[in-house]
Amino acid sequence: MDKEAVFLSARWLSLAMLSYEIDPGVLSGYVPVGTELDDWNGRVFVSLVGFRFLDTRVCGVPVPFHRNFDEVNLRFYVRRWKGGELRRGVVFIKEIVPHFAISWVARRFYNENYVTRPMRHAVALPGDGSPGGGRVSYEWRGGAGWDRMSVEMDCSGEGADIPRIPGDGSVEAFIAEHYWGYARQGDGSTKEYEVEHPRWRVWGARSSELVCDVAGLYGEAWSGCLRGEPFSAFVAEGSEVVVRRGVVLG
Repeated sequence: MDKEAVFLSARWLSLAMLSYEIDPGVLSGYVPVGTELDDWNGRVFVSLVGFRFLDTRVCGVPVPFHRNFDEVNLRFYVRRWKGGELRRGVVFIKEIVPHFAISWVARRFYNENYVTRPMRHAVALPGDGSPGGGRVSYEWRGGAGWDRMSVEMDCSGEGADIPRIPGDGSVEAFIAEHYWGYARQGDGSTKEYEVEHPRWRVWGARSSELVCDVAGLYGEAWSGCLRGEPFSAFVAEGSEVVVRRGVVLG
């Protein structure tokens, strides 16, 4: 397959992933033309994902003061057939970053719904010598203070502190292994772009937390699903990532 040129390269690390089961009807108005909802064993998910965005380069060029930052995004999962190839991808509802320039680039080139908020993180991975090893937290400034998402990793048991490739067919593999992005454009068309990275190793979760004004940030429609315990919670180790230039579907 001919590859599109690289638009962005970076390292995505310490990805905290909280996934909630959702009524497919809530997503019906968000599914881009040319795709359909993807599911895991008949279940449809929306995920809140926080991670470190490091060594960022746009078209091969590092942008001063904008190479390292946090991101928290809300996304769901779609699929598309092209010939005999099944392309499994994500659609973003909203993405939070701390720099306006990053938001502008994403809106300008991909029509993604980025917003800019002050952000901070606390990452202590098992075995890295950090105090409280085994917890990842991302915070962003909300209307009444700091909102946050966090995952405490389950490091109990022999070898549990070592990340592992999730098993084929597992919910962790389903959440982490979507390698395409789809974004609805202003004229109603769909832009498709490829995201390249190896399979990520993951740590399971002992507990997780989401403290957020969901209705204020995402709208009332999301309040019902982003409540209570998530169906799945884990931390993915991450890797180097390449995002290729998007193309508009015919």
